[in-house]
Formats: sequence, C-alpha cells, structure tokens
Amino acid sequence: MSAEKPQTVCANCAGSLYVRYDLQPMRGEGGRAQVLRDASQGERAARETLNGNAALPGAWAGMWRYRSVLPDVEPVTLGEGWTPVIRSRRYKNVFVKEEGANPTGSFKARGLALAVTMAKHYGLKKLAVPSAGNAAGALAAYAAAAGIEANIFMPKDVPFANYVEAKMYGANVTLVEGLISDCGRMVAERKEKEGWFDISTLKEPFRIEGKKTMGYELVEQLGWQYPAAVFYPTGGGVGFIGMWKAFAELEELGWVATGRRPKMIAVQSAGCAPVVRAFEQHEKVSQMWENAATFAAGLRVPKPYGDYIMLEILKESGGVALAFSDEVILESLKDWAKNEGIFLSPEGAAATAAYDHLLSTGFLRAEDRVVLFNTGAGLKYTDVTAAAAGIARVS
Repeated sequence: MSAEKPQTVCANCAGSLYVRYDLQPMRGEGGRAQVLRDASQGERAARETLNGNAALPGAWAGMWRYRSVLPDVEPVTLGEGWTPVIRSRRYKNVFVKEEGANPTGSFKARGLALAVTMAKHYGLKKLAVPSAGNAAGALAAYAAAAGIEANIFMPKDVPFANYVEAKMYGANVTLVEGLISDCGRMVAERKEKEGWFDISTLKEPFRIEGKKTMGYELVEQLGWQYPAAVFYPTGGGVGFIGMWKAFAELEELGWVATGRRPKMIAVQSAGCAPVVRAFEQHEKVSQMWENAATFAAGLRVPKPYGDYIMLEILKESGGVALAFSDEVILESLKDWAKNEGIFLSPEGAAATAAYDHLLSTGFLRAEDRVVLFNTGAGLKYTDVTAAAAGIARVS
C-alpha cells in the first residue's frame, strides 16, 4: 500500500496499518552512531526549523532525534519527545518515564505531532478526533501550529484542562453526553459529509509512529538495553503497540543489546478494564465494557480498536494485564507525590500501583529494572484528582 496518499485502515479487514521502512542502510552500530551524530549536531528540519523559525543554537530535536526511522517529511513540532527518565528515590531499579514533560502535558503530543505532520504533508485541511481528554489538547495544539482545522469530540466530564486548552487553541469542540466510544461514533457518522479526515486511535498509521519513539528513547536512556518490564496505562493502547513495533525495529537495526524484550504490563482501572477481562479469559478480542467509570479519564475506553494487537503483545512478551480500583490508584498517586515528589496523573498512578502489586506477588523482583510510564502531568487533572481526594478550596 502506498504512502504517497493518506491511508486509514485495511480495506479488506479494517485492521490497523503499520508504516514499514527500509532499515538495511542503518543497520549496526555504525548506523546508530550516525543517527546520534545527526541528532547531536542538529537535524535540518527538526533543529534548524521549529514552526518555520530558525532554532536557537543547540536546540534539541526531541523525538525527531529518530527521524531516520520516521517519515521523511518536514515536521510540525512543538518540541515533543526525549522526556526524562526519573529514578525512584525508594526503588533503585524503578524508573518513571515522565511523559507529562511533553507539549500539552501528555504523551499524546508524540502521536498527534506525527499525525498532523503527515496531514500537512498530504495537504489535508480538516481533521477530526474523538478523545478521552489529552488527545484533544494535543490535536488542537498541533493543528493550530500547522494551520489545519481541528474538530474534537470528547465526553463532557473530561478534566477541565482538556476542554480549556482545546478551546484556547481554536479547535471546534463538541462535548458529548457519554464516553469516547460515543464520540467516535459521531465522528464516523459526520466525517464524510463534513470533509474531515479521521485520525482516531489506530485508524490512521502515523500516531503509532510518533508513539513508538517512546520505545527508542527508553532503550537509549537505559544504555541500549531492555528493561525487564514496561508498565503502560492502557486506554486506546497506541503507545503500547508503538513501543512493541519500536523494539522489533531496534532488533532489526541491531541497535539494542541482545536479550529478551520486556514484559509488557497493561494497566487499566477496575471501572473500565476490557483488555484485562479479555486477557484473563484468554480471549482474542475484548468486549464492550458497560457503564465505564473512573477518574483516570485516559483509561475510560470501553472497547479499544487495537485490543487484539495488545492481547497478542501481552502473550508474546510474557506480560500481564491488571486493573485497580480508583481508591487504590488514588492512594498510589498520593504516595508518589509525598515520597517521590512526582505528581502523577491518575493513569500514571495506576502503573505505580501495578508495580507494587507485582512486586508483592513475586511476578517481579526488586532487582528487576523496570520502566513505569506517567502518561500525563498530574496538574492537568487538578479538578478530578481534587474531587477524588476530597480536597476543596478553603473560602
């Protein structure tokens, strides 16, 4: 299938499409060294041009550090990627990948940066997306930077910050009485009439390409070695799938030290856990989760489009899918704020709760090096976290 024109999903089975590259010229340590030299010296598009303006000397390329394994186009960038890996103060082998350091405060900046970059490359004028919250702000920001119209549908009870940022970036925002699945249905019903290109999760191939850079980064930041496990809060699962793609590419390139890929740990909320239920029941796909409810807004995805891919990855990696109550998630959030100085998103706190659980059950050992993803800045969830914690402004 050609990359010369926009693609959505497979015309035969409606499955998600992957972008493939000729990796042969970059194989081996020489290829890796050249990529890193290019990044450190300054890459033409990502370093010398940021939003059409000359970059300052030494400007960092972010996720475009890996542009040799990304589409060869002019990026629409706000400085996304190369987020910190923070070592826990209490657990010497636990590292938090702080995705809240991205533009718009979440990991969604990576996928939407690539999707909007390609939309601009293809000359698309109108984009639409259903969102549980953070994707809305990311699309709105990158569409504004690219001069493209953004049409966003999200549940009316998303964290208020998500609504405010989308409005401030100038997007057309529709608040929906319902869940992201209802928002997705509305986009599907209207996109042809409105002339929108749908960039919903896994319904175009480039959000995965942006998210896969998390896999490249964590491996490089750990000295080109795999961790024993990766904990990933899983709603739509694009990052989960993207990182697995990155690991396959890294192995084909010969850039990663030999060893077993990490166990992939998918973490959900007990109030919306379709992947966990399917995993536990040994099903190949999930079923719609009825009456989904959790203060971890990004996990409130009742039927992920890529569930079948995630379930295959869980099996192949020897991983596990876990769900925790909002009460357990909140306690972990408080614990890490007080004892680590890290204000996690509720989704990130689901990952830290999962680590505690797997350590206590013996699934992991204290000496196992692991990466926990905090997918968004905790401050973006101030209203929902305050409500869950019973915190009110003193009058």
